[in-house]
Amino acid sequence: MLQLKNPRHPHDGVTAPPPPADNPWSRSLWLEGVVENLTPRERLSGDHSCDVAIVGAGFGGLWTAYYLKAADPSLRVTVVEAEIAGFGAAGRNGGFVSAGIAGNGTRYARRGGWDSVLRAEREVQHGIDEIGRVVSSEGIDCGYRKSGALTVATTAPQLQRLRARVEAKHRFGLGPEDVRLLSADECSDLIRGPAGLLAASFTPHCARVDPARLARGLAAACERLGVKIYEQSPAEHLGAEVVRCRDGRISADVVVRATESYTIRERRQRRTFLPLYSLMIATEPLPQHIWDELGWRDGLGFADLGHLYYYAQRTMDGRIVVGGRGAPYRLSNPISPENEQNARIYERLCRTLREAFPAVAQARITHHWGGSLAVPRDWCMRTTFDRSTGLGFVGAFGGHGVTASNISGRTMRDLILGRNTDLTSLPWVEHQSRNWEPEPLRFLASKLIHKTLASADTYEERTGQPAKRVRLVAPFLPPGH
Repeated sequence: MLQLKNPRHPHDGVTAPPPPADNPWSRSLWLEGVVENLTPRERLSGDHSCDVAIVGAGFGGLWTAYYLKAADPSLRVTVVEAEIAGFGAAGRNGGFVSAGIAGNGTRYARRGGWDSVLRAEREVQHGIDEIGRVVSSEGIDCGYRKSGALTVATTAPQLQRLRARVEAKHRFGLGPEDVRLLSADECSDLIRGPAGLLAASFTPHCARVDPARLARGLAAACERLGVKIYEQSPAEHLGAEVVRCRDGRISADVVVRATESYTIRERRQRRTFLPLYSLMIATEPLPQHIWDELGWRDGLGFADLGHLYYYAQRTMDGRIVVGGRGAPYRLSNPISPENEQNARIYERLCRTLREAFPAVAQARITHHWGGSLAVPRDWCMRTTFDRSTGLGFVGAFGGHGVTASNISGRTMRDLILGRNTDLTSLPWVEHQSRNWEPEPLRFLASKLIHKTLASADTYEERTGQPAKRVRLVAPFLPPGH
C-alpha cells in the first residue's frame, strides 16, 4: 500500500467529521484557504442613494454589479451583504464551472421552443470561457483550469442511463465535440479509475476553480470599477426603490435581489425555494507519486451516475474534494451552521473516496463542510426585471450557480440598460416557478426522496437492474435524473 505523510484511514478512530475552522467566516476549505484577510468590509449606516442596489454578494450579485459597472462606469452601483462576500454557496460549492443548463429543458421549451433551449446550452458553454476571460483579465488567482469533465458509470443501470443521456444530447443538437462516450480504456488518458468503471461520457465544457477565491477576487474587481460593497448589513426589507438594512437605508432606481437560498428567511418568501445542503470532504494535499498513480488530469471534473451521485475535483493545491451522496434538509432552521456537517453523509463520502480511489484510502480527511442550494419547485433558474417597479431577480440556480450566475449577471445588465440582446431572449428570462408545498409536506417529501434514491442505488448495485421505484419521486427531481 502506498503510504502518505501522517497516514490515517478515514474511519480509523474517527467518529465525527473534522471540526470547522475557528474563524467564523472560514466555513469551507475554500474560504479557509483565501489568501487575503476575511475581515468584513464596513457596514451600511445612515441613508444612501444610488442607481442600482444589489442585495447579496454571492456570484449572482457580484457578476451583476461587475458587468453593469463595466458597461456604464457612470452608474452608481451598491451591493449589500448580510455576512461577507462569498460567504454563502459561492464560497462553499464543488468548484465546477460546468456546462448543462440550470433547469428543465422541457419546461423552458414551452415558452421559447427547443431552439431557445439549444441557444441556452450554447450560452452556458460560452459562459465557462467568459469566466476564464474575466479571471485572466482581472488577475484573479483562483486556479481556473479548463480540462473538461467525466461522468462515469460503474453499474449496468448507470451505463444504460449514460448512453441514453449522450444519445439524447446528440438528438437535441449537440455533437460529439460537445459530449461523447468513452470506453474504460479510453478514460485512462484522463484518469486511471475509479474502481469498477464501465464507461464514461466526456465533455470539454468544464473548468476547475477555487470558488471562494473567485468570489473574493470578483468582489475586489467590482471595487476597482467603483462598486461600493457593504458587508455585515442584512437587508430587512427589499422593495421598489428601497433597501432597508439594520443600520441604514438605500434609495435606488433599481433594486436587484440576489439572495439565493437565504431568500426563504423572509416571511413572504419561505416557500420560494427548498434549501438543500450539498456536503463535501477534502483530503490533505497528496504527494506527486499518488497523482502519478491516479493519472488524474489537472482540472478534470468527475462525477458518477448514482441516484445519490457524487462529484470530485483535483484542487489547485493537490487535494481531492468529494461531494454529494445526499442533500439533507431539516424542518426547523433549514439554513443553519448546524446543517453544514452531517456525520452520516461524511462517512458515506469517506467510503466513496476509499472505494473509488483506493490509492488515497490512507489520506487524512482535513475538511468537511456544506453550502445551501436554492432549489425552485421546477428546478428552473430565472432572471427577471420589472421596469415599472425597478425590481430585478437573479438566482434559483439549483446547484449550477458558478456558470449560471455569470450568464444571469450579463443578462441583468442588458435588462437594466434596456438592451435587446440574445441574452434577454433566453428561456429563463422572466420565467416563473410556483412555490413549494407548505411544511411539513416539503420536509416529508425531502425525506421520501432521499430514502427512495438511497434504496434505488442499493438495489441497482445488488441486482444490476434499473430501480423502477425512482419513478415515484421523479416529479420532485432535477431534469435528467
